[in-house]
Amino acid sequence: MKQVAIVGIQGVPAKYGGFETLVENIIGDNCCSEVRYTVFCSGKDYATRMKTYKGAQLKYIPLFHANGIQSTPYDILSMLKCLRGYDAVVILGVSGCIFLPIFRLLYRKQLIVNIDGLEHRRAKWSKFARWFLRTSEAMAVRYADVVITDNKGIQDYVTDTYHKHSELIAYGGNHVLRDVPMMRQNEILEKYGLTKKEYAISICRIEPENNCHITLKAFAEVGQKLVFIGNWKYSTYGKELQRKYSKYTNICMLNAVYTLDVLYTLRNNARIYIHGHSAGGTNPSLVEAMFFGKPILAYDVIYNRETTENKACYFGNSKQLVELLRGTEENGEPLKEIAERRYTWRHISQQYEALYKDVEL
Repeated sequence: MKQVAIVGIQGVPAKYGGFETLVENIIGDNCCSEVRYTVFCSGKDYATRMKTYKGAQLKYIPLFHANGIQSTPYDILSMLKCLRGYDAVVILGVSGCIFLPIFRLLYRKQLIVNIDGLEHRRAKWSKFARWFLRTSEAMAVRYADVVITDNKGIQDYVTDTYHKHSELIAYGGNHVLRDVPMMRQNEILEKYGLTKKEYAISICRIEPENNCHITLKAFAEVGQKLVFIGNWKYSTYGKELQRKYSKYTNICMLNAVYTLDVLYTLRNNARIYIHGHSAGGTNPSLVEAMFFGKPILAYDVIYNRETTENKACYFGNSKQLVELLRGTEENGEPLKEIAERRYTWRHISQQYEALYKDVEL
């Protein structure tokens, strides 16, 4: 049996983001009997501690939160606890990879790093933070035995920038599918004042790189119904958008929704999905949306085109989005076929497991 440690996430059960959802779904029923995972979790972020979860061992780092400025020491301390007893260490994200030159002197077995999106290009970071993340990324690519990229666009970037091959493994999305009775769905729609297939939906963190302003401006112009779910009160950008667009009766700006039946219902009964992300690689929210078989209008960047195999409709500004909204494009079924072929969690789990099996340990 291969003993594999996972470092770099807040922990499981998943309650934060894409990497947490990844780990939640590659352990448990999707994991083969030949692999035993240990997941490092933040003791600061989990009040209740468990020894095991879905067959994986859990170990807690007590001193740090997993996100923000504490993510780097959190990841480094997690790595130090992986020096003995593991055939492979999987690091998710590059926050702690500045430590890899030292870690590599101490740990001689298989090291796998998923570098996520190009974090150093995100507008929200300071100049120092961008330098730090760029340097950490370079350390990750240099010292890892295997580099994982989640999108062809990121894979090409690694090849062009570092002249190194990376394994292309995306995210799954079929965990969003649920068996919610139609009566219950109708109750949820009525609560929000919505009618089936008469509204568009968009779900994201409210950040400039997700082009929330473009989406809102377009819907304010066309007057079509939009349900936009996000953390509106988290930033000045979000607060200003909420102040400006909450007066439009056709735009419903909801704070983050965590009730799974509600989230499923809002997605399942939408007419179309709007995806404004311009950064990162394969965005989990886009993959998840593809499983619902709805037409998708996505921001025109290589990452979104690669994820959807050029089968979605694409926009680069509010004018182009308005034109798409006034059209009658139907691309839902081809996108659902792509999702079922490429983005199921069993398939993603098998891709990770193949990495451990391919190397003599």
